[in-house]
Amino acid sequence: MQFIKERLSYLFKSTKGLILVAIAMIAMETALFGMLSGPMAEYGVRDVVVRALGMDLVQAEREGRIIILYHSIAMAVVAIETYMITGLLKMKEFYKIAVRALITVGYLMAMLFGMGFAYWGHNWALHGLYIAGLTLVFFAGVLLTIALWPWQKEYAQPDPAYSRTRKGLDVERTAFFATALTTILSALFGAIPGSFFGNGFEVFLAENVIRLPEKTTMQYSIIGHLHIMLALIAIMLTLILGRWLDFKGLLHKIAMPLIILGTIVLNLGVWGVTTSLQPIAHMIIYVGATPAMLGALMLVIFTWDKLIRQGVAEIEKPTGWQKFKALLRDPLRFGPMWQMVFMNFTTSGLGIFMAVRLDEIFRLWPAREERIELTGHWHVLSAIVATIILLYYGDMIGLKGRLRQWYGWAIIILSNIAFGAVTVFEMKRLFISEATQQPLVNNLMLLIDFGLGMLLVVLALVMIWRLLDLFKKKGRWTHELEQDDLSEEVQ
Repeated sequence: MQFIKERLSYLFKSTKGLILVAIAMIAMETALFGMLSGPMAEYGVRDVVVRALGMDLVQAEREGRIIILYHSIAMAVVAIETYMITGLLKMKEFYKIAVRALITVGYLMAMLFGMGFAYWGHNWALHGLYIAGLTLVFFAGVLLTIALWPWQKEYAQPDPAYSRTRKGLDVERTAFFATALTTILSALFGAIPGSFFGNGFEVFLAENVIRLPEKTTMQYSIIGHLHIMLALIAIMLTLILGRWLDFKGLLHKIAMPLIILGTIVLNLGVWGVTTSLQPIAHMIIYVGATPAMLGALMLVIFTWDKLIRQGVAEIEKPTGWQKFKALLRDPLRFGPMWQMVFMNFTTSGLGIFMAVRLDEIFRLWPAREERIELTGHWHVLSAIVATIILLYYGDMIGLKGRLRQWYGWAIIILSNIAFGAVTVFEMKRLFISEATQQPLVNNLMLLIDFGLGMLLVVLALVMIWRLLDLFKKKGRWTHELEQDDLSEEVQ
C-alpha cells in the first residue's frame, strides 16, 4: 500500500509527476488513435484496430469524433502548461492546489469519457461527463487567472533587470495574466456555439466550409475559436520558456509589452470575425500577430546570445565556428528556440503568405489542395508546440550527457524532417503540376511517416523508461519529488 501511495503522491502532487502523467496520456491517445489515420488505413492497420477494440465508427459521424479527439489532446496540453505556470510563478498555495486538482480531474474526464463516447458507441452519460470535464478545465482557468492577478504588492518586481513599471508592476506576470484571461474568454467563443448542438447547429470541420460564400455566425465563431486557441497556447508557451530561460534585460523590457499588446489585439481581431468588423478582422489579426511574434523573436535572440556567451566564456577570442558549436552544444536549450524559428517557415510565415495572396493564388487551386494546406497548417503548429514541451520536459527531469544529446537532437531532427515534408506537400501546387506530382508525393509521404513514426518511438522509449523507474525504490522519481518539495519551500 505504501508503494502505491508514494508513486501516486509523485504522479499527482509534484510538477514533474503531473506533467509526466499528461504526456503519457497524450502519447497513448496519439499512438492508439493514430492507428485510424489514412496511412494506417492503407496498410490495413485501421481495420485490425477497429475490430480488435470493438470501435463503433460511422462515417457520417467522423467530424464529431475528430472534434472530441482534438479537444481531448488540447485539454491535456493546456494542463501541462498550467502545471508549468503554477510551478514557475508565485501564487497563493490555495490557488496552486485548487487549479492543479481541477484541471487534472477535468482533462482526464474529458479525455477518457469523451473518447469513450466518440469511438465506442454513444452513451450520452459519457458525453455529459466529457462536458463536465471541459467545465472543470474552464473553472481551473478562471482560478488561474485570479491567481495570476499582477496588481498585488507581494508580486511586485524588485529587480530592474526585468520588465516592470515605475511602481514595480511585474510586466511579465501581467503578460501571463493577459494570456490566461483572453484564453478563458476565447474558450467561451467556442463553447457558446457548442451549446447549440442539436438546435440548428451541426458539427463541422473548419477546412470543409472555408470556401462557402456565406457562413453563419456560429461557423465564424468556431473557425475563430480554432485559430485563437492555438495562438494562445503558443503565446503562453513562449512566456513559460522565457521564465524557464531567465529572460531579462533590454530585450525582455521590450518584448513583454509587445506580447501583451499582440495578445489583446489578436483576440480582438478574432472575436471581430463574428461582428460587423468581419471584413477587416484579418487586418486586425495581422496587427496583433506582429508584435507577439516580435516578442518571441527577442526571446530567441536573448537565448541564443546567452548560449553562445556561456559556451565561449573561457575562450579569449572565439571564432565563428566556436560560437556556432557553443550555440548547438545543448539541444534542450537550443531546440525550443529553433523550433520557434522553424515554425515561421512551416506555419506562421506560410499562414500570412496564404492570407495575403488568398484570392490571387490559393482560391485558384482545387478546393482539395487548399484543404490540405489548412489541415497541415494547424497540425504542424500543434505538433511543434508538443515538441517544444518535450524538449523543456527533458531539461526539467535533468537529462545529462549522451542521453540529453540523443533525446534532444532526435526530437529536433525527426520533427523537422516530418514537418518540412508536410510543408512541401501543402505548397506543392506552387511548383509542380498534378500530372507529375506523384513521385514527389510518394517521397514526401515516406519522410512524413518516418519522421513522425520515429518521433513516437522516441517518446515511447522515454515513457517506458519512466514507467520502469517508478518500480525502483530509489529511482529518479524520488529525487524529482524531493526537488519539487524544495522548490515549493523556496516559493
